[in-house]
Amino acid sequence: MPASAFHSPSTTHSPLYSWWRLLLCACASWLLTATAAAQSGSTIRVRLADGFDFPVGKPDADGFYKARGYWPNGHLGEDWNGRGGGDTDLGEPIYAMGRGVVIFSQNIGVGWGNCILIRHIFREADGKIAMVDSLYAHLHERKVKLHDLIEKGQLVGTMGGNNGMYPVHLHFEVRKNLQIGMNRSQFARDSSNYYSPTAFINARRALPSSMQKYSVPVNNFAPYGRAMADTGSDGVRPTSVDVPSFKGGSDASKDDSKQDDDFWARLKAKMRSGQTTEGTDEKR
Repeated sequence: MPASAFHSPSTTHSPLYSWWRLLLCACASWLLTATAAAQSGSTIRVRLADGFDFPVGKPDADGFYKARGYWPNGHLGEDWNGRGGGDTDLGEPIYAMGRGVVIFSQNIGVGWGNCILIRHIFREADGKIAMVDSLYAHLHERKVKLHDLIEKGQLVGTMGGNNGMYPVHLHFEVRKNLQIGMNRSQFARDSSNYYSPTAFINARRALPSSMQKYSVPVNNFAPYGRAMADTGSDGVRPTSVDVPSFKGGSDASKDDSKQDDDFWARLKAKMRSGQTTEGTDEKR
């Protein structure tokens, strides 16, 4: 075989070689960029939600009721219980209200316990694309992990009471503001940041969707901050916690103050008797 057959392409500098070299460099650059983007986790591609449903009693919250509703500047979500009431609800299945992506799945203790946040992208009636976050709190178990893609009605957790801190129930929120995360006390506690969950769902039971995917931000809120552990998820002062030494988990001790005892005694009595505090019916 002639020696010329062993010549390295780098010594020939042919136009074809130059073209292939440029193409390979471009592909390598694209691959590095794509890998860096995937590792940063800044966005995840998600299909539009095709509608929303209640997170309990699939479908249509069958067999469940709202023990407490949404009140701006008060209770920022809804508390759901089974008709049987009490601790018989422990372990009841909790479902995603719609298609989306998990942006938080963690046990942070204090007033929250096991929590899941799911981000949903959808098309409003006026054609505009919008996003909301749904929160599922005080769970006994979490069944999904960070960045899982979720379908409407998918099992995401089971009902709990933050390891005995609260009567067993689901605390459920729908947020307009995608930067709240688990640091609620930094934001206005009103309808500028929150929806009435029932009103939101009832207005969007069926929505247009397609196979097209959209980029959804997944890292646009601050991690849970120690300074944010001053209120429980239900808008009341939770247990006494040594905030500087808090490292997560569910080992917060009970606060025996008469104010909190009276509050939970009244709520338990209402749950046992089937009384409800429906809240507002705002759609926006």
